[in-house]
Amino acid sequence: MRFPRLDPFLTGLLATVVLASVLPCQGRFATIMAGVTDGGIALLFFLHGARLSRAAILSGIGAWRIHLLALGTTFLFFPAVGVALRVAGHGWLNPVIADGLLFLCLLPSTVQSSIAFTSIARGNVPAAVCSASASNVLGIFLTPVAVGVLLLRGPAGGFSLSSLGAIVLQLLLPFVVGHLSRPLTAAFIARHKAVIGKVDRGTILLVVYTAFSAAVIEGLWTRYSISDLALTLVLNAVILAAALAFTTFAARRAGLSTADETVVVFCGSKKSLASGVPMAGVLFPPALLGPMILPLMLFHQMQLMVCAVLAQRYAAQSGKN
Repeated sequence: MRFPRLDPFLTGLLATVVLASVLPCQGRFATIMAGVTDGGIALLFFLHGARLSRAAILSGIGAWRIHLLALGTTFLFFPAVGVALRVAGHGWLNPVIADGLLFLCLLPSTVQSSIAFTSIARGNVPAAVCSASASNVLGIFLTPVAVGVLLLRGPAGGFSLSSLGAIVLQLLLPFVVGHLSRPLTAAFIARHKAVIGKVDRGTILLVVYTAFSAAVIEGLWTRYSISDLALTLVLNAVILAAALAFTTFAARRAGLSTADETVVVFCGSKKSLASGVPMAGVLFPPALLGPMILPLMLFHQMQLMVCAVLAQRYAAQSGKN
């Protein structure tokens, strides 16, 4: 079994962080980049909505036990783990790390990779489409509210009416418009998947660059040391291991088939970089964006590598049965 190689997108993310650390955008250029980034976030969520197929969702919507377990893990179990880490880490864990990890735990699941890994594992793909899509739609509402409640008194600041307005204008409205535009845009998007994928990733890189530029100017690397990075990796591994163990146990306890278990495991255990980075750009001030999304960037690669191995094992097990 080959261990998955480093995700090329992660290489781009790391290069973007290095660029922002060496040549951060400042002054007038930073103002221009902030405007471009806001537009990119709106475009990203428009495309998320435009790619959401109602037919695909309806085909798996009846598997309510699967969705209940996957969504419960995403929006209840993960936040509980994040809060527990934050409380347990009081006095020894860098508050910046604690808040970044908690933000990670409040995010929705991925869509593309959850479906892809379920397919590789020979699982219930229609249910995965439904569960992952529902997670992203619910996340537009639940994640900002959870951030407001659970990060209200932390250094990340709180939730406000201005934040709510920004979420509606930059995230929810483009998403709804994109989904309603499907009769006009679905064929175009299907023909240009590769280009649209590059737009997605380019937008995320843009947000990361502006976020880390502001954070570097505010002294990010004086607050976030190499030991902090190592500790973040360790805690990311703990969170991922806990989520995988919980989803596997819950699926088997519920008596689900192996095909359905893969949906719970892959949709319930992952967090969306594509949604998380733009959401952070709306929810947090520029100086805090870098440290808030750094744990998510590290978690992104970790979940891909671990889930790739798990998917291969599920596929091999399915082939034996």
